[in-house]
Amino acid sequence: MQLTALPCAPLPGQLTEGPVWHAGHGDVLWVDITAGLVHRAPLVARDDDSGLPDLGPGTTVSLDRPVGAVALRASGGLLVAAGTAFLYVDDAGVATEFAAPDVPDDGTPRRMNDAKCDPGGRLLAGTMSYDETPGAGSLYRLDPDGTVRTLLDSVTISNGLGWSPNGRLLYYADSPTRRVDVFDHDPVTGALTARRPFADTGPTGVPDGLAVDTEGRVWVAVWGAGQVRAHTPDGALHAVVTVPVSQVTSCAFVGPDLDLLVITTAADGLTPRQLTAEPLAGRIFICRPGATGLPVPPFADDPTRLPASTTTPHHSRGCAS
Repeated sequence: MQLTALPCAPLPGQLTEGPVWHAGHGDVLWVDITAGLVHRAPLVARDDDSGLPDLGPGTTVSLDRPVGAVALRASGGLLVAAGTAFLYVDDAGVATEFAAPDVPDDGTPRRMNDAKCDPGGRLLAGTMSYDETPGAGSLYRLDPDGTVRTLLDSVTISNGLGWSPNGRLLYYADSPTRRVDVFDHDPVTGALTARRPFADTGPTGVPDGLAVDTEGRVWVAVWGAGQVRAHTPDGALHAVVTVPVSQVTSCAFVGPDLDLLVITTAADGLTPRQLTAEPLAGRIFICRPGATGLPVPPFADDPTRLPASTTTPHHSRGCAS
């Protein structure tokens, strides 16, 4: 099945990533990693006959470090993986550092990349080095009490987190392997075992972010290919969504019925000639894929048990669209 996606109104970002549907507010969140921005915007009517919505004017929170991903909190507000730490961000744009992994002190600068909550409300977040040094990254798990555990070492570019409908499988990508892997996942303990290959992206691109639908199909953003590819639970290709941008970064199911697919893209690293050929690079796209996504689990925090931390205000402003 071949599908195409339409661009949305918000202006392009540099490294737009990590879309998340906020059902309680009826809006979409996403980040611009290198700019340190967390955006949110509502779905609004589109002025054409496509039958698809657009993204309307929204708000932006600007952080003082690169922000790899944003997640919802059960207690309200947001949890962001930024720099090499985890921050709470409240509705006023105030950021509070909550926890941080024990990052190796080896002189290699690192940052957070993709992150998502598992069905039990624990946040899985991966790191990478700024220069993509092989094996310099890790995959961590942040528990609601602030404990951080290392799940994987020797990762290069940690990406592609998503769980099967029953929560017993985790799909994960270390992008340079050009492969999405699958783990057995214990929904009670969060333990990962039995890593094995799930789907290859081949020579035309590398796997980035992904989303899983209610039928267990895995929708993979393929950086370098201008595509989101959907695979059935046995790894077979089911559908391809095409966008006019080579660097596709992630996707998520959004909308009240979770039947829309939002796709993020990047302009980061493109040459002036490539940007001329891809004028929509960095924009967000949307399509109706004929599938329904899974509800987004929030981080299962308990505000009465938060550790002491330092609170710093950050600039909050309107989002151009």
